[in-house]
Amino acid sequence: MSIYQKLVNKEESIAVVGLGYVGLPIALAFARKVKVIGFDISEERVELMKRNIDPSDELEVEAFEGADITFTANLEDMKSAKFYVVAVPTPIDEHNLPDLKPLLSASKSVGKVLKKGDYVVFESTVYPGCTEEDCIPVMEKVSGLKYPEDFSVGYSPERINPGDTQHTLENVVKVVSGDSEESLEEIAKTYELVVGAGVHRAESIKVAEAAKIIENTQRDVNIALINELSIIFNKMNINTYDVLRAAGTKWNFLPFSPGLVGGHCIGVDPYYLTYKAKEYGYHAQIINSGRSVNDGMGAHIASRVMKEIVARRHKSDGAKVLIMGTTFKENVSDIRNSKVVDVIKELQAFGLNVEAVDPHASAKEVKKHYGYSLSDEVGNDYDAVIVAVNHDEYINLDGAYFDKIMKSSGFVFDVKGKLKEKIESTKYLSL
Repeated sequence: MSIYQKLVNKEESIAVVGLGYVGLPIALAFARKVKVIGFDISEERVELMKRNIDPSDELEVEAFEGADITFTANLEDMKSAKFYVVAVPTPIDEHNLPDLKPLLSASKSVGKVLKKGDYVVFESTVYPGCTEEDCIPVMEKVSGLKYPEDFSVGYSPERINPGDTQHTLENVVKVVSGDSEESLEEIAKTYELVVGAGVHRAESIKVAEAAKIIENTQRDVNIALINELSIIFNKMNINTYDVLRAAGTKWNFLPFSPGLVGGHCIGVDPYYLTYKAKEYGYHAQIINSGRSVNDGMGAHIASRVMKEIVARRHKSDGAKVLIMGTTFKENVSDIRNSKVVDVIKELQAFGLNVEAVDPHASAKEVKKHYGYSLSDEVGNDYDAVIVAVNHDEYINLDGAYFDKIMKSSGFVFDVKGKLKEKIESTKYLSL
């Protein structure tokens, strides 16, 4: 009997390793069809999930209902699984190089419980070749098993978008791959249990890895182009969003907009590809240039705000700036690799007094990871207000609100250009 059929019959179970914003939705989706073991190294997170609470604050309580799942932080509990899904973070280090420690640690953990005939599917975003060149040798060494004779491996890149309730696991086509025709079919059929939109069977594991890495690289490069255009248009005293609206009337104009490009996907994944390209003796010019532009946008915004403050006050001493939003994107609590931090640090380097607020971010986590505090209340004497993240709580604010919290000479810098029609032009700036 196939592994797929054994899972469907609940004779075997799936173990999902890593229960973050990617792993938990996958685990719960599978748990409505088959038996699932949800494993995470954080006992604190596991205890929350046992109480039907998503530590990432993405899923409601209802998402846990009807799920045949056991949450655990005990590695021994995974031994009964037959099909492993690895969904751990793949960040970069301080030098913008791939940090594979979480992935290799997860591979080691799986290796400790791996048995003959088991399947392991990786979902973490990696460079082409990582699964076969980095992860499999670790599992072989720890388990004492021989690949591919003793166990099968596949790769199926995650496509979950934090804060997006439209493009979910169930309704977005899933790319799947395996190390043989047989394993590909078993993996594909297993994912078809939970992905209503269907699966795309990639020709190889490397193809699937490459497909994922270019999805975010393409977005990064396109956003970098628009960011660069916004810098140029600002020098020409042209509003970028006015230009984009005009250009967008053509049927084939791509609707990208300028902004801060952070988070653990678009702001990270291109570095995995450029790293691997160097191994093959190629310097990725366009990708690296795009990264350079996007990584510099925090400093660019801070510089524009600083210049405007000086122009209005004739000095910057004692100037006070409010930052609205500090997460990496709107309507999420995730602060990892938030580029708002770059704006704050640059303004502080200019000697400005900076306050930050965010209705979604954890003040404790912000202080722990970035060293600054979130304010509980908004004041009324700011020289500038930067709307850095388009949380729902901010997008309906109008000029009257900002007039109440700013000095008469104050102004709003609207990073994403959503408030243009609601604020008096003399008090409004954007990218």
